[in-house]
Amino acid sequence: MRYKLTFVVGLAVGYVLGTRAGRERYEQLKKSARQVAQNPAVRNTAETAAQQGRQYAGKAYHVVSAKVGDRMPESVAGRVRSLRERSAHNGAEDDWGTSNT
Repeated sequence: MRYKLTFVVGLAVGYVLGTRAGRERYEQLKKSARQVAQNPAVRNTAETAAQQGRQYAGKAYHVVSAKVGDRMPESVAGRVRSLRERSAHNGAEDDWGTSNT
């Protein structure tokens, strides 16, 4: 699915950059993309995917940290601790500005 989406996006970008239809066609494509992005079904699907990604990342973190254990360099371990502390204090947003809901 990811590869199909990448291909379609690449095709659209290539068309926009290569077209001779000019600004009018670009504005039509931009309007269509905005309508798709603002569609509630698309937004809900994107948020669901983001939630699942956060869940899988959390599970993967625990599995990896259990296997890596003390072999992780202190600089990395310190960074992870600081990110945990910051997210525990803030709670509302992660490093990318998205909600943790």
